[in-house]
Amino acid sequence: MVLPCLDEAAALPWVLGRIPSGWRAIVVDNGSTDGSAELARSLGATVVHEARRGFGAACHAGLLAATAELVCFLDCDGSLDPAQLPRVTEPVLTGAADLVLGRRRPTSVGAWPLHARLANAELSRRLRARTGAPLHDLGPMRAARRERLLALGLGDRRSGYPLEMVLAAAAAGMRIAERPVEYRPRAGRSKVTGTLRGTRQAIRDMRAVLAAPPPTLLVVAKEPLPGRVKTRLTPPCTPEQAAALAEAALADTLRTLSTVPAGRRLLVLDGAPGRWLPPGWEVVPQSAGGLDRRLAAAFAHAAPDAPALLVGMDTPQVTARMLAEPLSAARRAGVDAWFGPAADGGFWALGLARPTAALARRLLLDVPMSSEGTGAALLDRLDGMTVHHLPVLTDVDSARDAAEVAVLAPTGQFARRWQSVAGEHTEPVRGGSSGRPGAAG
Repeated sequence: MVLPCLDEAAALPWVLGRIPSGWRAIVVDNGSTDGSAELARSLGATVVHEARRGFGAACHAGLLAATAELVCFLDCDGSLDPAQLPRVTEPVLTGAADLVLGRRRPTSVGAWPLHARLANAELSRRLRARTGAPLHDLGPMRAARRERLLALGLGDRRSGYPLEMVLAAAAAGMRIAERPVEYRPRAGRSKVTGTLRGTRQAIRDMRAVLAAPPPTLLVVAKEPLPGRVKTRLTPPCTPEQAAALAEAALADTLRTLSTVPAGRRLLVLDGAPGRWLPPGWEVVPQSAGGLDRRLAAAFAHAAPDAPALLVGMDTPQVTARMLAEPLSAARRAGVDAWFGPAADGGFWALGLARPTAALARRLLLDVPMSSEGTGAALLDRLDGMTVHHLPVLTDVDSARDAAEVAVLAPTGQFARRWQSVAGEHTEPVRGGSSGRPGAAG
């Protein structure tokens, strides 16, 4: 359980004393001067220090410090009763929901000031309209699985963090629910709504989060048919084995990107979709021409008022957090493009903050594809733009690449398929580097 804390010594004994048996309390001290950290430690809590001021900074530090599969958040001011945490954890544990918020029910007239209730009601109305989630309160008591929250890549570190969590969860396809919890008068004055400065800052933070449109995700791929995909794997693989590996790589990529917060998910496909296509994806055909023209044309499907990120099908080891964090509203401010370099000199991802068909053509047309200079040539085109560099990943072009990627992502379909393929050969499937770097798609 994560408890963000700033000068809450008056409430800590009651809060920590009400935590259900067997739960671990992580008190994230955000610069307290009243001895809160020392008191929490003496009461048996794990104390984490977060120097950067901000509610979101404290919450995220606690999320990173947590080790349990299920993580809960709770204000440390005594307004919410930790003994009621099972109300929000139960739907997550049973699989009925992915993110659960406590809907506050005031226990007295003064527990929730009228101005705060009205502002919360309006914000909840806007959230329902935007996400479709049945929310009536942006409550601070909440529960979700840790890995799902980390995959959201939350970037706000101030008062917009709780709002960003809900918006990102909805955009990532998480099921959101709420359960009633009692709301008591807090101990002391609120650091947010208790001051004019804090109220103004919270309004600015939330407006910034609401104003940021979710990105469009584009995956460029070929239908995984024998003889049409992963031909550089043959030999040592048969065309059927190479196609099976390509299908597994594509399925892993689509499944991972399905958990990245996005407004739209588009598969730009050469061929027909199959059983590997997860729900929530639109399929559009690739255009004619070389790879440079097909990649440029893919961006024409994206709206110019939201970022668009294009990813190929050759990096099944990509993680949701790897993409979600740099695309979050707070992290993408001032960024013009995202570039994901491949280890062989190509690239596995390209993103544009303001995608237009004309910009995509200027960047991609006549860039030499499938060469060791592909990535460098594209970076030259990006000169003058503020570029966020994503991690270097290995494209699966050779058997050696496949073996390496299977180790990096051991739980995916690709790793299981590779083990099956390798097991069908009496000699170890090694294979050398093809020496022909690939690009996204």
